[in-house]
Amino acid sequence: MTFHTPLRILALDTCTESCSAALTYEGKVFSRIADAPRQHSQRLLPMVDEILKEAHISLADIDVIAYGRGPGSFTGIRICTSMTQGLALGQDLPVIGISTLAAMAQMAISEHNAEQVFCAIDARMNEVYVGQFVSENGIATLVGLEQVCTPDLIELQLNTNEPIVACGTGFTAYPDLLAMADKICLLTQVTYPDARAMLILAEDGVAKKQHTSVEDLAPVYLRDTVTWKKLPGRE
Repeated sequence: MTFHTPLRILALDTCTESCSAALTYEGKVFSRIADAPRQHSQRLLPMVDEILKEAHISLADIDVIAYGRGPGSFTGIRICTSMTQGLALGQDLPVIGISTLAAMAQMAISEHNAEQVFCAIDARMNEVYVGQFVSENGIATLVGLEQVCTPDLIELQLNTNEPIVACGTGFTAYPDLLAMADKICLLTQVTYPDARAMLILAEDGVAKKQHTSVEDLAPVYLRDTVTWKKLPGRE
């Protein structure tokens, strides 16, 4: 498969309360984001249409679609993966899954010069989705594994002698997490993932040949999906 240089990437995310879409084309970034819980399925495709029109291209001109693969809400992940499937199948485009936690960490690295990032998303039921990252050549790189657990089971794997940037709703829900080390500082500007940050991660992932066909699209729930189905009203 031959890609354009630079890559033309469309990124989509609906895995949390935030809904976002972004496009990189000819070195320019076009994006939309909205805090729109329970409206993701209505908001995402119009966002995609807007940024494609703004760039004066069509979906057929895209090289790869990056999608938020989770962790996050069951419904949100399902919306993102199903819409990615629909868009990619129509044009026979490859796809690449991007962690929502990594997208948050990348935003902290790219826009706030973070070197170590501790991400936590409130998972409800007294649990959090957690990922710890370091910047390697400006790319958010996972340390250990992403996990879902109760806050008391989190083990900090970052260098506690150096500043650690914290981001995500998990720290609002469980402020004691900020006391795990003296040099943890909450970055309030990064609460949810943003598709803009996914563009950088997708470009790096494609270079490492981590993209797949749409048939191999792989969401990551981290939690038994049956549990999510039992939660009434959850997005």
